[in-house]
Amino acid sequence: MTLSANILDETATMKRWNIAITGFGAIGKAVAQIIREREQRYRELYAADVRIVAVCGSRAGLIDHDGLPWGPDSALPLQPGVTGAGFIEGSHANVLIEAGPTNFETGGSGYTYIRQALSQGMHAISISKGALVFDYAGLAELAKANGVQLKISGATSAALPTIDLLQYNLAGCQVLEVEGILTATTNFVLSKMMDGMSFEDAVAEAKRLGIAEPDPRFDVEGWDTACKVNILANAGFGARLKLQDIPRDGIDQISPADIQRWKAEGVVPKLIGRIENDSGNTEASVELKTYPLDHPFAQVTARMKAIRVSTDVMGEITAIGVTSPLATAAAALKDFEHLLMAAQR
Repeated sequence: MTLSANILDETATMKRWNIAITGFGAIGKAVAQIIREREQRYRELYAADVRIVAVCGSRAGLIDHDGLPWGPDSALPLQPGVTGAGFIEGSHANVLIEAGPTNFETGGSGYTYIRQALSQGMHAISISKGALVFDYAGLAELAKANGVQLKISGATSAALPTIDLLQYNLAGCQVLEVEGILTATTNFVLSKMMDGMSFEDAVAEAKRLGIAEPDPRFDVEGWDTACKVNILANAGFGARLKLQDIPRDGIDQISPADIQRWKAEGVVPKLIGRIENDSGNTEASVELKTYPLDHPFAQVTARMKAIRVSTDVMGEITAIGVTSPLATAAAALKDFEHLLMAAQR
């Protein structure tokens, strides 16, 4: 039998997985890059023929049911108007990966994409936070009603094992408290300020390095952290918190005098997302806190994030990791591999 015949026979025995990506910016392209790099892995581990069949941004997109010819060094000829509700229906995908901009007030286009995907029996993996902040409960119920999964690792601090800790790893105990350094921008800026840099210069450096968005207010005013603890509280504890229920500090009002006082006291400032779970009563907050130098959070510098979970019978668990667009994409593809694993059972 020839090599081409072997490949055809192998493909015929595999399950086809068609992927659609909405929000084809830096993170969406990173998702596509990793999928292409892992095609052989998916074949060998899961007998899965995985293809990216559709991508779109806000104004243009492209669909090819045989698989898009995309590579990291090539540009796809996106077509104007290939977006919106018709894009999801026309993609014939099994899985949607939503990586568009966050709009926590209305859910934005991501909410429309995820709702339609779940309604059509597609699994949905959300990297964007907006739709989940806007209506996580409604989307989760829709997924359950249609027998599909809504996965959210990429929206809850990327490479950190946040939602998995709550939903899977610690399922055998009661989680009492969660604290986390959940936003890389604020941690970078605070670290640089403690090293002597001004707030303005630290933000500019974060923007230059691609850590902060062009408009960093969403991060430095505490909104990003608030969105993440909102999603974690609602998905991990079954709460029904609204974003406006979460008291929120930022780091944009810190003065040079604050920095000097913290240095004199031997403490390190961190913007912390916090969840308290007391007998089913779940509360969340975003707080500017200081930690002594021997605390694990004091060692979480610059581009790193961290989470500490306190439980009734497993004690405390702390995880620390470095963040990047590739790490965010990898978190979403961890969710995808969980779907592949589940399909083999």
